Amino acid sequence: MIKKLFVLLFALMLITPAQDLRFGEVKGLFFSVGVGPRIPVGDFSETHNLGVGFSGALSYTDNLILPLFLYSDLGFQHFPGKQDYYKNSDHSSISTNMISLNIGARHYYSPLVENVILLMPVVEAGLSISYSHISHQMKLDSGKRNFVEDEVKVGFHVGAGFSMFLLDAMIHYQYFYTRQYISFDLRVRLPVFVTY
Repeated sequence: MIKKLFVLLFALMLITPAQDLRFGEVKGLFFSVGVGPRIPVGDFSETHNLGVGFSGALSYTDNLILPLFLYSDLGFQHFPGKQDYYKNSDHSSISTNMISLNIGARHYYSPLVENVILLMPVVEAGLSISYSHISHQMKLDSGKRNFVEDEVKVGFHVGAGFSMFLLDAMIHYQYFYTRQYISFDLRVRLPVFVTY
């Protein structure tokens, strides 16, 4: 179901006409930073609480070639353990630190508002790779030793939100097997170079 949604969203991005920018043809490289909460989903939510994350991204567009922004995003997420999980397990503490790399495409739609501010709906989707470092601290009376897990997983992400171009509010669904989460981000975007 989720994989079909990902394919459908990506296909819609490619066939739907992009926002016609007022200044004509645009080529540019942009840097953005974002921060926000991370909500574990599925099995991941049974062991971990609400987390936090931040990311930095580079995006590029040349609307003579594609009506999309291509981007690469590097992020860090931290998820603390869940108190209810500690009560019913041998764990006294569990925490996951995750570094993720996202590569994808972003599509801007026609503005909903243009008079006071420029407010455009935006969707994005792409492939993801993550490295997770999971620390397991066991209860003293469990007879088990503390240990650390390191995992590399490949997945995907889909997102939607609103953009004022230099400021975005986005929600994403990030899929990794046994490590799924929803993220909310506020992003600030700065142009590195732009030509019209």
